[in-house]
Amino acid sequence: MIITTTNEVEGYRVNGYYGIVFGEVITGINFLRDLGAGIRNLVGGRSQGYEEELMTARTEALAEMEQRAGQMGAHAVIGVDIDYEVLGQGNMLMVTASGTAVTLEQA
Repeated sequence: MIITTTNEVEGYRVNGYYGIVFGEVITGINFLRDLGAGIRNLVGGRSQGYEEELMTARTEALAEMEQRAGQMGAHAVIGVDIDYEVLGQGNMLMVTASGTAVTLEQA
């Protein structure tokens, strides 16, 4: 399945729209990562634990969106957007991927 942030796919024409599809992931940040990030905040540097958690959540949100589009019969998801939000006391991360599920044909 083609997943793209653009509104068209080169060499293809959209011939069917199935609507907006979403993939959502809410994940907790564990205590040790919070502690490590707090130390990094004081001394500087990147937080590898948070970065890994963010990459995992983003990958899962995109996969969930792709799965839902496939269940609709779509060949692609166009116009993809990814949003990030911190929930609660800053210990929960929400990642949402959304786009338009479509079918394509050769142009």
